[in-house]
Amino acid sequence: MRADGPVAELIAELRSYQAELEAQNKVLQYSQAAAESASERFEALFSSVPLALMVLDEYDVVVQANAMAHRSFQPTEQDRPLNALMPFVCEGDTQRVHDAFGTARTQGHSEVTEVVFMIGDTGRITGDLHIACIEMAQEGADPVLQFLCAVIDQGPLLAQRQALQQGNEQLHASEKRLEAIINSALDAIICVDQHQRITVFNPTAAALFQCSASDALGSPLQRFVPDAAQALAFAQLTTQAMLGEMTALTASGKELAVEVSVSFERHAENVGGGETTTVFARDLTGRKKTEAHRNELEAQLRESQKMQAVGTMAGGIAHDFNNILHAILGNVELAMADCGPDSPVLESLLEIDKAGRRARDLVRQILTFSRNEPPQRTRVNLAEVAHDTERLLRVTLPPAIELHMHLSTGLPPLMADATQVEQALLNLCTNAIHAIGAARGSIHVEAARVRPDQRLCERLALAPMDYVALTVRDDGPGMDEALLARIFEPFFTTKPVGQGTGLGLAVVHGVMRTHKGAVDVHSAPGQGSRFTLYFPAAEDEAATPAPLPSPATPTPTTQPSAQRSHHVMYVDDDEALVFLVRRLLRRRGYQVSGFTDPHEATAALRAEPQRYDLLVTDYNMPGYSGIDLVREARRIRADLPVALASGYVTAEIEQAAMAEGASALIHKPNDVEELCATVQRLVAGHDAA
Repeated sequence: MRADGPVAELIAELRSYQAELEAQNKVLQYSQAAAESASERFEALFSSVPLALMVLDEYDVVVQANAMAHRSFQPTEQDRPLNALMPFVCEGDTQRVHDAFGTARTQGHSEVTEVVFMIGDTGRITGDLHIACIEMAQEGADPVLQFLCAVIDQGPLLAQRQALQQGNEQLHASEKRLEAIINSALDAIICVDQHQRITVFNPTAAALFQCSASDALGSPLQRFVPDAAQALAFAQLTTQAMLGEMTALTASGKELAVEVSVSFERHAENVGGGETTTVFARDLTGRKKTEAHRNELEAQLRESQKMQAVGTMAGGIAHDFNNILHAILGNVELAMADCGPDSPVLESLLEIDKAGRRARDLVRQILTFSRNEPPQRTRVNLAEVAHDTERLLRVTLPPAIELHMHLSTGLPPLMADATQVEQALLNLCTNAIHAIGAARGSIHVEAARVRPDQRLCERLALAPMDYVALTVRDDGPGMDEALLARIFEPFFTTKPVGQGTGLGLAVVHGVMRTHKGAVDVHSAPGQGSRFTLYFPAAEDEAATPAPLPSPATPTPTTQPSAQRSHHVMYVDDDEALVFLVRRLLRRRGYQVSGFTDPHEATAALRAEPQRYDLLVTDYNMPGYSGIDLVREARRIRADLPVALASGYVTAEIEQAAMAEGASALIHKPNDVEELCATVQRLVAGHDAA
């Protein structure tokens, strides 16, 4: 039956409502299926995502945590269970985490970086904490707040960052060390780019090239090392190159001698590419000065050794020559005594005697040069010596040559032998006169008190003390280097044959050496010459030591007593001298026994020690010293007077002879009267004793 009316309308309305409910049920079913599917996907994502995820309620209770969170916060069963998050947060980060949760409540999300979570007793996790606030709706109640927390472990990144920071710090420290090395290097270090523009200019380079680093940077390398720029072509062949000695320029253009080496470095593309060249320049100025000073000292040493060798040779020659002269002069005097006053031979003998005496003076000059013993030095007034020398020079000074004396006032006295000082000054002035010759010129003699600097002391081998510098300079032709190297050699002269002996400057050199002084010479062709003598100045007014015993002064001879003829033993290796002395003393009434062999003389004295009244022996004899004979004679007979004769008597020989008991020293060659006077004095002294 079909309903009609109100019933029909009601049925239709019910059916429509039913269809609507069925449609809603289908939507609900679909929504439920979609929600369940989304929940499953969330659960799958929540559990499998490689992050530590946790859901916390408002009371920090862990509602849900994925496996990664459990593995991270509770790696072992003995560790604290993951029931709450805050107990894992280290004390220093607790406040930051609380503030982050507060921010998440108000803003819906927040983030805290580098939070340290303590795991167990020793473990820890350093990570970033990301928080999202979720509202869970409830029927008939306020929504419940939950927090979805994700912990992203930053440990590996932090370790890598720390390693990078350490690497950067080490790199920075290395750069600082490199900068310190470059800035403190003793060599000039210059870095240039591929365009040869200066990029590094260390302080040594700034001092060497006299240019500030700010001014040098950006300048071309050719500004300072012109020749080094050409060597940069070697960069394609090697990484290092030693360029050797070069000429560099300072900022003002002054030339410097430097030793240069270069180092080439190629850069990768990621650091800018191109090339960098480092130039190392070492200043050779000091080395050059040292080498020059060393060469100067070596030349001085060679000169000293040469002069010492020449002096030794001269002394040896003088010894033999003295014996010859002694024989000549003695025999001439005997011959003159045998000639009558009107004999035609007498004039010839006088000429022979005159020539012999000149030869004797020449030998004495040689000995002045060759002797090494100190002279008998006293306090000498240089002004008096200089003026005495001036008077001697004025007599023979050519009219075209002027002599000027410039002596400083208040000069200290010299500790010197006045005769040798006068001889040295006279020789220098005479040498200057000969150098000027017939031309017009002038000679200046100057003296001043000086204290030489260290370099001059080293060059001239002077002790550091006060000296009186006596300078003789002339405006003559001067000398070149070759001539300067030989001026002090004995017998070297530029004068014609027969006009000079070549001993003047050699004697000056010997005088200065024996006075512990020095002679300094400066000369150049066309600029004259300057000789400076450095005499040690006297220190105080203290009395000088007493001089050593000197040879006997001749006294008038007297004939020996007629009651007894004294017996003299004369020993010399030169037979001519023995023959001469035997004849000479026999004419004076003495008995003479002459020996050329000191061993035979010793044997004769030992056989008859009381037979002899005096022993005179030469010092230098082959294989035997006169000192040895003196010593042996004193052993045989202690009261026998003994005299030592030599043409080369040094202070050491004199002291040794006196120490052994020698009564006197005789310089050869001597006059006949001097020899006879010495013999008479010693014999008379022995008789009186």
